[in-house]
Amino acid sequence: MWLLFLIPACVAAVLACLRLVRMTAAADALADQDLLRPPEAVGIGLYETAYLAGGPDRVVELALVLMAGRGRLHLAHTGWTTVVDPKGRSRLERAIIATVGPEGQCRTDELRRAMAEHPTVLEIGARLSLAGLATPAPVQRDTVVVVRHVRHALLLTLVLLAAALSLSGFTGGDTLAPLAWFSLPLILTSGTLLMARVDVYPYTRWASPIGQEVLREVRPARQHGLADDEERELLTAVAMNGPAALPDPRLRAALRPHRT
Repeated sequence: MWLLFLIPACVAAVLACLRLVRMTAAADALADQDLLRPPEAVGIGLYETAYLAGGPDRVVELALVLMAGRGRLHLAHTGWTTVVDPKGRSRLERAIIATVGPEGQCRTDELRRAMAEHPTVLEIGARLSLAGLATPAPVQRDTVVVVRHVRHALLLTLVLLAAALSLSGFTGGDTLAPLAWFSLPLILTSGTLLMARVDVYPYTRWASPIGQEVLREVRPARQHGLADDEERELLTAVAMNGPAALPDPRLRAALRPHRT
């Protein structure tokens, strides 16, 4: 009877690992392309840093913090965004104001979701991808999904093994045969995950390996304690680490996901 549990475990493990192997080949091809692209091909500003560190969502969070700090938006801790100054100073700011809508107020979560898919934000990622600094968004998403599937296959194998042992009523040495056979999908999935840590895991991040090197060199600017330098230091911290870097608890609360 335990064979009925072994078959789906093996099928799930083989299919998940084959997908991850294919993704490894794609990641290696992407790495070879990145080596041919100089990082100087695109300027690295605050928004580019935010994208490399946290993707489109981080870019939107940075823009909201910047606009709130300069009095153009009001971010309420209750989860609402209100336009204070309807004149945007950049394409991204104008896109945010337009997305808020003519009423000048909307839910912050809805604004963040809409802006994360806005062409102005996606264009930043496209430029960084062309420069070899960012992992293309489809590759990043697919890699995360494939690695998750292998983890699920590993967990499924453990669950099916436990079910097979409990329902089949094995005792003592009778468990050796199912344990030996179930070790095959367990070794396959765990070994594939170990391989992914080296060859694939870097591509689950928004920054490519070269982009990750660029991020490690990013340092907040601070000169003579000037207000502009303090603001840039804060914005750089938000770009690198997200809203958790904000010293204002009310602003952190405003950017925390809210249930509707």
